Amino acid sequence: MRKIINTENAPAAIGTYSQAVQTGNTVYISGQIPLDPETMEFVSQEIEPQIHQVFKNLTAITNAAGGDLSNIDKLNIFLTELSCFPIVNQVMAEYFNEPYPARAAVGVRELPKGAQVEMDAIMSLNQ
Repeated sequence: MRKIINTENAPAAIGTYSQAVQTGNTVYISGQIPLDPETMEFVSQEIEPQIHQVFKNLTAITNAAGGDLSNIDKLNIFLTELSCFPIVNQVMAEYFNEPYPARAAVGVRELPKGAQVEMDAIMSLNQ
C-alpha cells in the first residue's frame, strides 16, 4: 500500500514530486531545502539558519507521517560547501539523540533555488 504524505507545515513541492511517500512502514522523504513553508522563501542567506530550517521541514514531514526525527534511519545531506559540515554536526546534535541515523554527506556544485543545503531521509514507523 502506497500513501502520499503532505503537510502545510513544510514547503509545498516545487516540482513533480511528493513531500513524502509511505510504503508499508517505510517513509521516503523528498529533499528539503531551507524554504519557509509560509512564504516559500529562504529563511536566510546564512548556512546555520538554513540548516535549522531544513531540520524543521523534516520534522514537519515526519510528524505528518506519524513519527518524528527519531524514526529517521538514513539521512542524506547535500552541501554546496563541504567545509560547512562541522556546522551541520553542531546543529544536528540539537535535533537528534543517540542512536543517530545512518548518514551521508555529499558536496555538490549547486542545489535547487540556490540553496546551500538540502537533506532527504528514509524513516520507518512502528505500527
